[in-house]
Amino acid sequence: MRTTRKVEIGVGLFVALGMAALFMLAMQVSNFRSYTGGAQYHVYVYFDNIGGLKVRSPVTLSGVRIGRVSAIGYDEEALQAKVTLAIDARYDFLPVDTSASIYTAGLLGEQYVALEPGAEDETLREGSVIHHAQSALVLEELIGQVLVNLTSGKGKE
Repeated sequence: MRTTRKVEIGVGLFVALGMAALFMLAMQVSNFRSYTGGAQYHVYVYFDNIGGLKVRSPVTLSGVRIGRVSAIGYDEEALQAKVTLAIDARYDFLPVDTSASIYTAGLLGEQYVALEPGAEDETLREGSVIHHAQSALVLEELIGQVLVNLTSGKGKE
């Protein structure tokens, strides 16, 4: 009788640990684990194509996460996607000629915004716009261009 009770308690602990491990894995995959509520300033970037970029995607500088994408919308006047970046206040030294690019990381294809600082003395502030932007590389467009080039090359032979 006591052996059965010990086995049941052991199985219960094993299941509880397994569920805790799954919860931690889910938090890491969902990018929720590194959400900060500290002081931030917001800057805007306009892209022709954002690909699979999502709200809460990381914003990096030299591979270091310095913020998150806080909003994504469409600007009807500029006819482009407007991405709002929430950058931690301690990174208030970014020059106004900073450039932004959308890259893909990892096997799951998570997209993020990478910033590359410029050389100006004036820095980005709340509400600034980053004017140098490189849109996401869309695999389908590349495949389409290769196929067009291949088919147009056959007609010339």
